[in-house]
Amino acid sequence: MKQTLCKWACVLASLIGGTTTAHAQTAPVSLVFAGDIVLDDTAGALIEGGGDPFAGFAGFFSKADIRLGNLECVVATTGSAGEKNYTFRAHPRTLPVLKRHFDALALANNHSGDYGREAFGEMLGLLKGAKLGYFGGGHNLAEAHTPLIVERRGLRIALLGYNEFMPRSFEADYDAPGSAWSEDEQVVADIRAARSVHRADLVIPVMHWGWENEPVANARQRQLARILVDAGADAVIGGHPHVSQDIEHYRGKPIIYSVGNFVMKETDNDNQRRGWVLRLQLDALGVRAFDTRVARIDMEGLPTPDLSTPSPCWQRGETAIGQCRNPD
Repeated sequence: MKQTLCKWACVLASLIGGTTTAHAQTAPVSLVFAGDIVLDDTAGALIEGGGDPFAGFAGFFSKADIRLGNLECVVATTGSAGEKNYTFRAHPRTLPVLKRHFDALALANNHSGDYGREAFGEMLGLLKGAKLGYFGGGHNLAEAHTPLIVERRGLRIALLGYNEFMPRSFEADYDAPGSAWSEDEQVVADIRAARSVHRADLVIPVMHWGWENEPVANARQRQLARILVDAGADAVIGGHPHVSQDIEHYRGKPIIYSVGNFVMKETDNDNQRRGWVLRLQLDALGVRAFDTRVARIDMEGLPTPDLSTPSPCWQRGETAIGQCRNPD
């Protein structure tokens, strides 16, 4: 009897060990995120003429399992411009080009509402028709705070988006379209619900925060980032300052405070014309590694890869963030 029990115990241990080893050897899921994208003006005209403002990064995007970007404009034909210094509206003809390179877009920012709720609502319908996912916005408040779930190789990843930069009038209402505003208690609840209700394995919030042109994250960004990680975020990705900012780890989770611009004509200094395209390597434990690609943005707002300039990289087990040159 003891020999029989031992035999079956050994077989079971072998099976469990084999499963664990196989899981550990599963290829990571790669997720890329590009910073602020504005498709009016030169970029929009390029698309209208059959061009592609993302062409320089097409190969890099095509290798990723999940491709994301921050859509810093509304895509619509309706609405009227608000009283702001800059208002951005792109034509729906840009959607096929976006679909070629991206799986989903972050909508929680200070320009997606530039042409009012009607235009924002039109954009949601256009994105759905183009089979482009979105997060950080919705037809109502509940939808704006509902994560987009993306599943790759059995890994369920929840994407959330929040804006912290005025005007708050762009925020969704209980019965009106708009973006998700960042309130600490609500963000914590959303992250927890992503796991408990939506059964996510990993949760990644994308934050529109900070002050423009500051190369180092401010105290509010750092405070909120820690709140997000304490609530269960596996990584935090940020934007809005229009320049790249510092990167740090908190409780083993990477916080990329700002990736900077990607397609953006309205720039006024060299730092605004250099952004990062971020790539995360994800597994069941979180972020296994990350690296970045430098985007050099010309005076027309169009990016090209800079393969010679080192940029931040890291992999699990390392104590410090390094600098890598990436040929791809």
